[in-house]
Amino acid sequence: MKKLVAYFSASGTTRRVAEHLAKVADADLFEIVPKVPYTDADLNWMDKKSRSTLEMADKSSRPEIVKKSLNLGEYDTIFLGFPIWWYVAPTIINTFLESYDFSGKTIVLFATSGGSSFGRTVKFLQPSAPKATIKEGKILNGNPSDAMLSSWVKGL
Repeated sequence: MKKLVAYFSASGTTRRVAEHLAKVADADLFEIVPKVPYTDADLNWMDKKSRSTLEMADKSSRPEIVKKSLNLGEYDTIFLGFPIWWYVAPTIINTFLESYDFSGKTIVLFATSGGSSFGRTVKFLQPSAPKATIKEGKILNGNPSDAMLSSWVKGL
């Protein structure tokens, strides 16, 4: 079975890591695109009224995504990447998980972060894909080497 790297990137950082991971893992690439793109002002975590702050304060928030055709039947393992926001995945990741049927799939998380770990990410994502196995993967900051990514993928 093939592998898929699905990712959400608000500023391009997670995109670079996802593209690198897809190349090393010989996986297909799928971008999770918000229906309304995030602006720099939306991402200002110091502004208590910014879009990202308001979304993350409301765990039921489900930012709309551009729904694209995705045949999950082709994949057994999905690497799911995102930036860590407020110690968890952005709620747009819940939107993605609730938009497709991940039954029986293994979802391996990867993230970029300014210093946070995964925190309670798996706990907050699992209800959005109750019939999938979600595993905490790795924080992949900077420019991870081919060797490190390859070793991680092979070790799963």
